[in-house]
Amino acid sequence: MSSIVMTVDGPGGAGKGTVSRAVAAAEGYHLLDSGSLYRLTALAALRAGISLQDVPAVAQVARQMNVSFDVTGDRTGYALDGEDLTEQVLLENTGAMASDVAKYQPVRDALLHLQQQFSRPPGLVADGRDMGTVVFPDAICKIYLTASAEERARRRYQQLIAAGNDVKLADLLKSIQTRDAQDMNRAVSPLRPADDAIHIDSSDMTIVEVVEQLREHLHAALNR
Repeated sequence: MSSIVMTVDGPGGAGKGTVSRAVAAAEGYHLLDSGSLYRLTALAALRAGISLQDVPAVAQVARQMNVSFDVTGDRTGYALDGEDLTEQVLLENTGAMASDVAKYQPVRDALLHLQQQFSRPPGLVADGRDMGTVVFPDAICKIYLTASAEERARRRYQQLIAAGNDVKLADLLKSIQTRDAQDMNRAVSPLRPADDAIHIDSSDMTIVEVVEQLREHLHAALNR
């Protein structure tokens, strides 16, 4: 039985992780949260005393790290060498570090094979920034999920406040805009929709509505 791959790309805060997890659960598919791999790479490098500007050393860390995901309900847990690093992975600062290491081709090369190994029967939902353009260019269904920067900042603000963090909405908006610019303009695997991707703007949509649309597009692709 061959494996089916659905990719969900887009900027940070568009809801990729939430809806990808929901679609994977509903379809009985595996899940790849590719962004977390870059976050874990940055954390692993820092824990090893390696500068994030030392590209060969960071790439070596990416090749050697042992990561695992624990998908339970509406939550994904992240472990590095058996240690739960979920809280650290989800920090805003970790996301900024991930964006830094993601611009290095050797790091992306090191993680490419690891990401492709997640494609196993019966299927995979892969969320990230270059899933449909680089990692799984032959995916049966490609989605480019976005939302306005203001809406993405608002969502992130609500998440962090609910978790007890002291944050400012204006700071989050600036962080998102900065990361968007870096991800879209980097020379290596820039954030962009695949030519055959289906565009969905989730700014005025509920999670349930987005999940329903994604499943409809997936089923349509399977029935072609």
